[in-house]
Amino acid sequence: MMASVLLLWLAVCLSGTWAVDKGNFKTCDQSAFCKRQRALKPGESPYRALLETMELTNTRLTLQLINDNNKVRLLLELYRLQGNITRVKINELKPLKPRYEVPDVLIREPPTEPLSLLSQDENGVVLSLGAESQRVIVSARPFRLDIMEGRDVLMSLNSRGLLAFEHLRMRKDTQADPEGEKKEEADPANQAETAKEEEEKVEDGMWEESFKSHADSKPSGPSAVSLDFSLPGVEHVYGIPEHADTLRLKTTDNGDPYRLYNLDVFQYELYNPMALYGAVPVMLAHNAQRTTGIFWLNAAETWVDISSNTAGKTVFGKMLDYVQGSSETPQTDVRWISESGIIDVFIMLGPTPKDIFSQYASLTGTQSFPPLSALAYHQCRWNYNDQKDVQEVDAGFDEHDIPYDFIWLDIEHTDGKRYFTWDPHKFASPKEMLQGLVEKKRKMVAIVDPHIKVDSNYKIHNEIRSKGFYIKNKDGGDYEGWCWPGSAGYPDFTRADMRAWWASMFAYDQYEGSMENLYTWNDMNEPSVFNGPEVTMHKDAMHGAWEHRDVHNLYGFYVQMATAEGLIQRSGGVERPFVLTRAFFAGSQRYGAVWTGDNAAEWDHLKISIPMCLSLGLVGISFCGADVGGFFKSPSTELLVRWYQTGAYQPFFRAHAHLDTPRREPWLFGPENTALIREAVRQRYTLLPYWYQQFYQAHQTGEPIMRPLWVEYPQDPATFAIDDEFLIGRDLLVHPVTEEGARGVTAYLPGKDELWFDVHTFQKHNGAQNLYIPVTMSSIPVFQRGGSIIPRKLRVRRSSTCMEHDPYTLYVALNPQRTAEGELYIDDGHTFNYEKKEFILRKLSFTKNILSSVNMAPDAQFSTRSWIERIIILGASKPSKVTLKTAGGQESQVEFEFDASMSVLTLRKPGMNAGVDWSVTLQ
Repeated sequence: MMASVLLLWLAVCLSGTWAVDKGNFKTCDQSAFCKRQRALKPGESPYRALLETMELTNTRLTLQLINDNNKVRLLLELYRLQGNITRVKINELKPLKPRYEVPDVLIREPPTEPLSLLSQDENGVVLSLGAESQRVIVSARPFRLDIMEGRDVLMSLNSRGLLAFEHLRMRKDTQADPEGEKKEEADPANQAETAKEEEEKVEDGMWEESFKSHADSKPSGPSAVSLDFSLPGVEHVYGIPEHADTLRLKTTDNGDPYRLYNLDVFQYELYNPMALYGAVPVMLAHNAQRTTGIFWLNAAETWVDISSNTAGKTVFGKMLDYVQGSSETPQTDVRWISESGIIDVFIMLGPTPKDIFSQYASLTGTQSFPPLSALAYHQCRWNYNDQKDVQEVDAGFDEHDIPYDFIWLDIEHTDGKRYFTWDPHKFASPKEMLQGLVEKKRKMVAIVDPHIKVDSNYKIHNEIRSKGFYIKNKDGGDYEGWCWPGSAGYPDFTRADMRAWWASMFAYDQYEGSMENLYTWNDMNEPSVFNGPEVTMHKDAMHGAWEHRDVHNLYGFYVQMATAEGLIQRSGGVERPFVLTRAFFAGSQRYGAVWTGDNAAEWDHLKISIPMCLSLGLVGISFCGADVGGFFKSPSTELLVRWYQTGAYQPFFRAHAHLDTPRREPWLFGPENTALIREAVRQRYTLLPYWYQQFYQAHQTGEPIMRPLWVEYPQDPATFAIDDEFLIGRDLLVHPVTEEGARGVTAYLPGKDELWFDVHTFQKHNGAQNLYIPVTMSSIPVFQRGGSIIPRKLRVRRSSTCMEHDPYTLYVALNPQRTAEGELYIDDGHTFNYEKKEFILRKLSFTKNILSSVNMAPDAQFSTRSWIERIIILGASKPSKVTLKTAGGQESQVEFEFDASMSVLTLRKPGMNAGVDWSVTLQ
């Protein structure tokens, strides 16, 4: 029977019916706790703060809350954290048993700052948050929490009375006093008076729930938590990935809430709030005055409702309000609902977008710093057939003069879907294959999924079983589900000892055939269970003392953590890892890259890749990309070219395709299209110095690399909903062509004092305008901001490693109103030695006709063989002479050319080393 289930699933997957079956996935109405919580309507909260229980220490306030309907008490803890963050925790005062609190996501216990009491009476308390007259007002009846700055309310909690906390309880039919139970049931008036929630006990889905053919035993009963947040003055909210939706989140009043529950969704639909592969419970709210953030630290299934008092109003309606003097302040209300755990929320108060990134990074860490080669181009499909196929594809790139750094192997490379192995016929000598790539300075990624084939002849399975490392089913046996190998066990990655063992399996003497240039891809780690409810694991499976429902959204986070640790350990802690994951959670940025999963070769899927990666960047995960060309279906040549042109300007750049699609290596579509794809890939390689510097910055600060325009222009409302163009760092603006048959695109160039230079033609444009750009098939509209300096390497070779010692060209884009600035970061490109201050960080600036390079890290030591071979200055005037002065004081004249029609000055062969002090004076 089970074999037939798998075959049926595969038949659906491999047939031509490429569409999500929505019936496989729950709506809010089909998820009992969501339906139950959503049935509660805004109104008077039953919760009251018991002010007499308040305790205030230097670091926290504690206070009991009581639900007047059922007399259950909760414990509120309030902390003021360093960096303008407030933490609010709510748990049962005396739970029947412990409730799950998420470990390992925070990089440390967040440091606190003193809270002080400003005033107190019978109605509530006012506490100072220190900075800029910020304070917290705790109102007692009903319980409500307001965070204020001066006279402005920044955020309110429970202002709509939707705090709900389902306390753990004994099941009625297992309670000790059956007589008392009968009496209570016989007196409905008494029941209503003493405990309204007793009525809910007869509701479906509180003590067991079924979906399709799957039963969920719910041994702990109802345990959902919910809280509402009101954001006065806010009309734009972002974040809570992963959803295939617009950058600006929509209101959910007329449909389902946004769902956060990691799922293997087969060819997902666009523009809806369905859950996808990853979940980051972080939302940003922005208006022209302030940016704030909410981090809801809960790993259970979560739904997020968004409503707004301006939703649905037309521009005309808003104008009418203005003309009529309507004083209604815009407001967005957000409600979080989670199935289990506690309420643990971090309120990040900004006030700027960059403050939010810094605040969130202080909690969960920054984007890992990848090897430079991981920022180059990756070639993948399910599957390259054998070693000969790999060799031929590798040679094809050289033959067609297209650079690439990584070739990828999907599940078919293994011996019968046993991970950490190789097919003995198709990949008989993996080290020979890897050595062939080493000689070309290229690398490979092989897939290692977390479902383990149940097979007594498979070493990995036997070790996990003998150590008791598998997740258990509700009856205590090893949980088994169906995935690619057939019957599979699922290691319990929530266990530190299991993760340590998994990491040890990547050692070169354990993972046979592996070498230094083999890296890893974790797929299917939601976890995907083909015959499970919603294609995932039963919620009543057990991770030690905890149910899977408590930890579900953490599973992929832990798999990637353990894998990255394994790649670090195998090199003795020297080499940076590269691990791609499909499932993720808050904090996953610390362990590698993510991609947007099983997309399709359709124009709308190309378009959605932009807001999907922008949303991830806003919540810390910068290393994001989408399968170039689309995973399912076959792209037209036009779509494929446009996807390469878009992907070349997104952080993770990988082409990938489904087993059933025709081959689509870049040279298979005729010489014209090969040339267009080659040019897009080459543009990526020339910009690698800038990408690498952006990743270094992201690793230091937590700022996104691919970022929405409003991050840099936070006071310009025209930018707030733009998601068809984006910035890379601060200085490059990209508007990819994502419409079929496009003859032109309209790009918004932000900033009334800005100048923007087309990077291909050097034409100058003013900011604060919508610019129509005619396009042909070779066009990738990209603009460099006036007032910036961007380093490139123009000698493109077969891989990024081959370009290591090549010279730089500096592109200096001038804006007369400000100094032009940029940075150049250089290290060895692959080890952790940068942590030992082995790197070069140069500040480049152009002011008063002097271009200079000065050391930004005088305590760092590193030398480079690269030099500056060219400087191109955009928006320049013609000098009479150009003088180079180097660190030793030597002066020399520099050759130059000036194009008066474009105001472009080119300095040829100045020749100074990229790692030393120098200045160039235009006279």
